[in-house]
Amino acid sequence: MVTNVTSTSASSQQQQAAQTGSAQENRSLSSDFNTFIRMLTTQAKYQDPLEPLDSSEYAAQLAQFSMVEQQTKTNDMLTALVEKLGATDMAKLSSWIDKQARAVAPANFVGAPVTVSPAPLAAADKAYLVVRDAQGEIVDRYQVPVSAEPVVWTGKESDGSEREHGLYSFTIQSYKADELLLDEAAAVYHTVREAQVENGEVILILDGGQAILASMVTAVRANS
Repeated sequence: MVTNVTSTSASSQQQQAAQTGSAQENRSLSSDFNTFIRMLTTQAKYQDPLEPLDSSEYAAQLAQFSMVEQQTKTNDMLTALVEKLGATDMAKLSSWIDKQARAVAPANFVGAPVTVSPAPLAAADKAYLVVRDAQGEIVDRYQVPVSAEPVVWTGKESDGSEREHGLYSFTIQSYKADELLLDEAAAVYHTVREAQVENGEVILILDGGQAILASMVTAVRANS
């Protein structure tokens, strides 16, 4: 499980702070730019006709003028880009909320059946779904088809009663001639409750409090 994540609200505050600093810097540059123009105009207006401004010095001041102007325009463009990217990132994060994401992670059983996506070995002639509780104890094990078709774990005891609510993990055991070839974690669908950003990575908080990287998700579907 991933910990120490930064929420989208904290990320938004950091963006706002960065934009505020950029705006203040831009206002400062704009003020310097206007001051420079007034000084250059005044200097040209009141120069001594008998000792006019040296052409090389004038060219240097014009070059400075061009640099200040370009810096002001660049800052305007950067500010607009930051605002656009910030809006895009927030839109991407919000698109995860209340979706069902398929990933290898413990499922939060609260009474509803859990959809499991098995991936048994093609060479296997038998496959079993193994269910473990939060303590790692096996609570269920039964044979499933040697296929990638989804299977459903109902969460029911043998007498039909409902198992204890909580986190359960799933593995698929692949057998051939009674020999265990592979015991591999199986992906399940989880409802996404929150999306966060940490060091440039999108982290999804699932309905049971589990945290996974968005890069671990192999499928997304609408919440039924």
